[in-house]
Amino acid sequence: MSGWRTASAPAKLNLALVVGPLRPDGKHEVVTVLEKLELVDTVSMRPAGSTSVEGFAGDTLVRSALDAVSAAGGGDIRFEARLVKRIPVAAGLGGGSSDAATALFLANGLLPKPLAGAELERLAGSLGADVPFFLRHGPQLGTGDGTALEPLELPRDYTVVLAQPHGETKCSTADVYAAFDARSGAAGFEERRGHLLEVLEQVRSTGDLARLPPNDLATSPLAAELVALGAVRADATGAGPTVFGLFADPLDAVRAAEALADRAATWVTKPA
Repeated sequence: MSGWRTASAPAKLNLALVVGPLRPDGKHEVVTVLEKLELVDTVSMRPAGSTSVEGFAGDTLVRSALDAVSAAGGGDIRFEARLVKRIPVAAGLGGGSSDAATALFLANGLLPKPLAGAELERLAGSLGADVPFFLRHGPQLGTGDGTALEPLELPRDYTVVLAQPHGETKCSTADVYAAFDARSGAAGFEERRGHLLEVLEQVRSTGDLARLPPNDLATSPLAAELVALGAVRADATGAGPTVFGLFADPLDAVRAAEALADRAATWVTKPA
């Protein structure tokens, strides 16, 4: 598109998610392993007389990101954005956060004086805990409220099957955390945190990822089915309901996706 700048907005996996108690700021303490995927939305943008977002009626985050960049740049420039959605919505795959981060990146590049990286990450963190991750490259360890990021060296030679059960919708994130608190899910957080960090220090191959602890927020019987179909690790991602399986053999991944197709929408992808 003439005059437009375009970039991909990748989906993410929480390869592991350990959740702790509420913090003084009202958020939960977390330790999570984050990875990007080749399953992407597309964000296109150009300067405009007024800010608008087309392509996804349910968007709020991209608009908020554009307003934040405009304000940080002095308010003299506004943006027209277009989204092409491929990442399933409300699936635990971070599509909205990724779109917002990509919008931040593109809009910042259109400012006469672009914001420095640290300032852009600060804006990203104000939009949501997952948003700063999408401004980084490669796998990251998220701590604190999830916005404190450290790069990780992890194997990435696997194929990913994503399975979103038919007829199952994601509860609101607030409801998922409320249920976690109601069942005293934070008990034993330090032990689970320590176990996760210990496993990360020992990961050398895709098979080692099987030792990562299970997701504290969401579970699914599809995870056990994916393991039975050959996944070296399977779990829910984020607050669910999407389940992922990591496969050393791409053909096994394709076969697993086909085996689950009557019960779930499936995608076969790879780390980005």
